[in-house]
Amino acid sequence: MRITQYLERRSTASVDIFDLTEDLRKLVTESGIAEGEMLVFVPGSTAALTTIEYEPGVLEDLKAALERMAPAHMRYAHDAAWGDGNGFSHVRAALVGPSLVVPIAGGHPILGTWQQVVLLDFDNRARHRRILVRLIGEAE
Repeated sequence: MRITQYLERRSTASVDIFDLTEDLRKLVTESGIAEGEMLVFVPGSTAALTTIEYEPGVLEDLKAALERMAPAHMRYAHDAAWGDGNGFSHVRAALVGPSLVVPIAGGHPILGTWQQVVLLDFDNRARHRRILVRLIGEAE
């Protein structure tokens, strides 16, 4: 069985972090898939997906770490080429990555107790993000 669904989020002109975990759990439950995989993918070159504990302190730590790795107010060749000022967004998204795969067992995504799936939107302008979720597996 293969099912494709979408989640949608609207971001601001800042680094936004969205917890997708409960929506993903709901999609798995509704799909009836008992064993398989869930692919989560965000189209676009200024957003990314990862897992983290969705807790205010660690979210601020993540933002600070990304700022150290790809500072927003540094010169980027991309900005000179396009003039949109979001070179840092592209670099951050490339470092984190656009997708992840979560195993499904017993009809539930396999995640750690403090592990949530998050969308990171790095762009310097508000965006509408459509996240593809592909569920592949066998029903109960």
